[in-house]
Amino acid sequence: MKRFLQNRIAESKLTLPLTMTYAAVVWLLSGLFTGQWWIQFACFVLAAFLMMEMNAIHALIRIYSRMVSCVFVVLLCVACFLFPSLQGAITQVCFIAALTLLFNSYQDKTSAGWTYYGFLAIGIITLTFVHMLFFVPILWLVMTFQLQSFSWRTWAASLVGIVTPYWFWSCWLAWNADFTPLAEHLAPLGDFCLPLDFSQYTSHHFVTLAFVVLMAIVGTIHYIRKHHDDKIRVRLLYGAFMWMSLTSTLFILLQPQHYDALIRILIINTAPLLGHFLALTRTRQTNVAFFVITAAAILITGYNLWM
Repeated sequence: MKRFLQNRIAESKLTLPLTMTYAAVVWLLSGLFTGQWWIQFACFVLAAFLMMEMNAIHALIRIYSRMVSCVFVVLLCVACFLFPSLQGAITQVCFIAALTLLFNSYQDKTSAGWTYYGFLAIGIITLTFVHMLFFVPILWLVMTFQLQSFSWRTWAASLVGIVTPYWFWSCWLAWNADFTPLAEHLAPLGDFCLPLDFSQYTSHHFVTLAFVVLMAIVGTIHYIRKHHDDKIRVRLLYGAFMWMSLTSTLFILLQPQHYDALIRILIINTAPLLGHFLALTRTRQTNVAFFVITAAAILITGYNLWM
């Protein structure tokens, strides 16, 4: 089968280092030194590494390719206005870790350990982004239908994992005899932005969201058409990515005030879908699409940097 330039790039060992170099330039132009975003940048690098590990451990692409982590890096650079957010940086690292750990529980309803550590990462996210708790029922559904690991044992482990960070925090609050911070932390769970208010969005928010959602749609349609080429386990993992992408998009539309954290979750779940499309398609049309998507990502990144 003919290999186009798209396929040579997707399978090259130089692609990820060059992509990370590109990302470093974007961070510098965004204000890495002036903003002193060193922790955020470290989280970005760690997140890219974790995406690479998730791809390798769970064989998300059946050939040698780093396109999952490359797509993740490029999509985050598209949303470069998110770089200053420490909350978002923690969210993305812990969420990738949570997915990687939970995927290890595939078809094992006794895997309390992997489930506990996966939901411990979710619990850590909720310390900075408490609305992440709304994703917990979605993750239970993913465990039930995609990972096929949901049982009373793993359900209990998930609850213990979520509660663990709060247990340590409660011990500290009990020592100080003041539980007000915990109540104030959980109070926003009852706040809903009704009617929906998108006035805080700029054109940069809309353009970035539209591009990421479009990439999720492209990746989803491709995978639905070509899923028979992968093993059943990989199909179910990609099913989890598709459901999480859909859920993230709906949450962004229903809770626009949490855009910064939610679009990161959308990007994490979109990266494997689009990476699969870019790495495993081999037609003239997809070769053109590869360069159109790349050019669009660079142009939107430039537009967001210009803000």
